[in-house]
Amino acid sequence: MKIKKTEIIDTFAEAFEMCGARVIITADTKQWARAAAASMTGFATSVIRCKLEAAVESEIPESDTPDGRPGISVLLFTMSSKTIAGQLIDRIGQCVMTCPTTACYNGLESDRSVSVGGKLRFFGDGYQISKLIDGIRLWRIPVMSGEFLIDDQFGIQPAVGGGNLIIFGSTRGIALRASIAATHAMREVGGVFLPFPQGVVRSGSKVGAKYKGMIASTNDAYCPTLRSISDNSVVPENVEAIYEIVIDGLSEEVVKEAMRRGIQAAAEKGATMISAGNYGGELGKYKFHLNELV
Repeated sequence: MKIKKTEIIDTFAEAFEMCGARVIITADTKQWARAAAASMTGFATSVIRCKLEAAVESEIPESDTPDGRPGISVLLFTMSSKTIAGQLIDRIGQCVMTCPTTACYNGLESDRSVSVGGKLRFFGDGYQISKLIDGIRLWRIPVMSGEFLIDDQFGIQPAVGGGNLIIFGSTRGIALRASIAATHAMREVGGVFLPFPQGVVRSGSKVGAKYKGMIASTNDAYCPTLRSISDNSVVPENVEAIYEIVIDGLSEEVVKEAMRRGIQAAAEKGATMISAGNYGGELGKYKFHLNELV
C-alpha cells in the first residue's frame, strides 16, 4: 500500500497491557506548571530501565483546572498496578511538591485508585490538614512558601503501551522532518503520550543481546551503517536514516487513531517507507496492522 510516494509496509505494531494514571499539575504560572511536569517526567522513556513511561499529555486552560490556575496534564504508565503507586508518590513528592506554587490533582475517573496524597501527607510531620471538597478528600501539607495541596487518591486504569511506527527517510533531514510531523499529529489525540525525547527515538532496540546481562540491544536490522554486514538488515539502499515513534495511550482506540494520524502526517512530509516493530505476535496483547489503519 502507498500514500503518495510513501510505502506502507504490510506489518503490525505489537503493544502491551499497562497500568495508567493521569496527574493534573497546576501553578500560579504556566512556567512553574511546566517546570514541575518536566521534572516529574524525567528519565521516563521506557519500562526497560526507567520502570515507567511518562510524558506531558497536554496543557490545560485555567477554565478547566480544579483551582482555576494554569495546568498541565501528565500521563504515567507502569507494567502493573503494584508499581504505579510508588512511582506517583516518588515523582510527585520529589518533583511537584518541591516546585514553587504547584498543586496536584487526580485527573482520571476510575473504579480503582491508589493512595498518593494519603502517603505524602506524612511529610507534613503532623501539621498536615485533611480537607473535603465535594466529597473528595485532599491534603494541605505545610511547606516553606505556604501549603501544597494534593488529592488523597489517584485513579488508575488499564492502558496500552508500545504502539509504534518506524519511519524511513532518504536523508536524515527528511526522516526527522517526517517523524516530527507525525508526533505533532499524534499529540492532537487525547489520552495519548509519546515517552521519548520530543517523541522521536533514534536508538531503537531489539530483545536480547550477545553480551551477558543485556536484556535489549541496538536494533541492527534498522541501522543504515550496518546494512552491508548485518544478516538481519532491512534497510534499503535509498534510505539514510530511520526513526521510531513509540505511542502509549489510555485505550486501544486512541492508540489506533494516533498511529493513523502519524502515518498520514509522515507520508505528507516525504517518508520513504513506514513500518512497525513487533515480536511475531507472541508477547503483546494488542496488534495494530498498518494497512488496516490507513
